[in-house]
Amino acid sequence: MMRINAFSDVSLRVLILLAAAPAAAGSGVMTSSALSLAVGTPYHHVTKIVARLHELDLIEVTRGRAGGVRISPAGRQVTVGWVLRALETRTDVADCETPNGACPLLDGCGLRGALGRARDAFYSELENVVVASLAHQPRLASPSRTPGSTSLPVR
Repeated sequence: MMRINAFSDVSLRVLILLAAAPAAAGSGVMTSSALSLAVGTPYHHVTKIVARLHELDLIEVTRGRAGGVRISPAGRQVTVGWVLRALETRTDVADCETPNGACPLLDGCGLRGALGRARDAFYSELENVVVASLAHQPRLASPSRTPGSTSLPVR
């Protein structure tokens, strides 16, 4: 089973959320605090993610009292595969080490290569998925809901 790290997972959630942010509501701008609450991740972690996504030109950041974060034009076109390749720090799928150092089978083992090819296929499949295409506009509350109600509408 392929697994992405937590940083990549939350980064993708932030991008999807920003892509879904209605342009009419403040031009799709969200604060880091709002992003933190929306993705259920501590503010400190979200600020690191915002900094990295900004370095990758996937989001635009405006500082100050009226500032916030919005998805950039490049962020609207980027694929999940590209984002994962840019953010994943681990290059090997398996740890080819023992408590005493490198695996003694490393020279003659084909597992590392097979797992590497599987990882590449995983990323390649995700090159066909544009992050913004995963975003859905939030549904408006139904008129039958009472003000102050905290329940979510049923889909």
